[in-house]
Amino acid sequence: MMNDNIKPKIFAMYLPQYHCIPENDEFWGKGFTDWVTVKSAKPLYKNHNQPRIPLNNNYYDLSDRETVEWQARLAHDNGIYGFGVYHYWFNNEKNLLTAPAEVLRDSCDCNIKYFFSWDNASWKRSWSNVLGNDWAPIVDKNRKNHDGPEILIPYILGGESDWRNHYDYVRTHFLSSKYEKYHNRPLFSIIMYSPELVSMCDCWDKWAKEDGFEGMCFIFQNTPIDFKYQHSFLYNYEPHYVGWYNPSLGSKKKSILIRIVNKLLYTLRIKKMISIFSINERKTIKFYDYDDIWSRLNNYISANKQDNMIQGSFVGYDDSPRRGMKGSKIIKGDSPDKFKKYFGEFYQISMKQNQPYIFLTAWNEWGEGAYLEPDTKDGLGYLTAIREIVDNSK
Repeated sequence: MMNDNIKPKIFAMYLPQYHCIPENDEFWGKGFTDWVTVKSAKPLYKNHNQPRIPLNNNYYDLSDRETVEWQARLAHDNGIYGFGVYHYWFNNEKNLLTAPAEVLRDSCDCNIKYFFSWDNASWKRSWSNVLGNDWAPIVDKNRKNHDGPEILIPYILGGESDWRNHYDYVRTHFLSSKYEKYHNRPLFSIIMYSPELVSMCDCWDKWAKEDGFEGMCFIFQNTPIDFKYQHSFLYNYEPHYVGWYNPSLGSKKKSILIRIVNKLLYTLRIKKMISIFSINERKTIKFYDYDDIWSRLNNYISANKQDNMIQGSFVGYDDSPRRGMKGSKIIKGDSPDKFKKYFGEFYQISMKQNQPYIFLTAWNEWGEGAYLEPDTKDGLGYLTAIREIVDNSK
């Protein structure tokens, strides 16, 4: 499935949670966007870089066309080929946070591509640290037991008529020249795998052919190890996959037995949709080392070329604005210089392996400390690093 002698296209994952919608007003309070979470972050230890502040206090609104066009120009001018835009289709009645993608489709005259990454899961209160607890205010008053997550919007896969309604919406994007196609197949990433999705994918592939495409190119993120689907890719989301789900991958100090055990634990986590971490770990901060994860990641991809795998990469990670002391994961030691070193190695490996794509976490995940956009601490440092890597690669 791979192309020869080309530079891989870098797609930065893109969070659209920066414009107001009625559902967020109801769940989190009037005017909520992810900026509320970012601004309310607190440093949890000495020299903890929180809260993160956008350069020039640019707390933008993604319903504004000029803002999305500014992002697209900034990304394109610094070596980013496109955005992997998170897509929140829950059911026939709920398709949320659509404004930025529709600007990219309809109004943006910038030379940048995009595709959808479908977050096919229910919305739960545990996603955020807003208001200091794990519960939605609309259910707080009615519950005595606050253990576990609370569903705010249910994800319903439905049947063929539901799949058709969903397809009819996304096809308005597929038909745009700005939407990324792989050999005339629209890319569509699906985060959470389930066997029921295969039937939906078969229908979409048929409908795409009826629309003049060669079919669909699906990208499956959380799948069993042996899962395969026609004309599809698998995708390791980083820093999660190597960073904490498989802590022995890429390490030269771990035995083969430990690697096998960790692989089996990861498979069980996906199949049963449960965490491999203990309850105590979920209630405290978990620290990781930037150099260690990046070194293991580059060792792993160098030794494990797979033709149907899109390997992920990352900028940094700190989800304490969302989690507080309740299970935050923080990668310490990040900097633009280190990113340039490690991502440069990653990019060269991807080129040698003729990989068509690199998915990068992330363009604007401010609430997880994973963003390329300029801030008051590092300015354009991370974007400049990417531009120099891409420009100087042969």
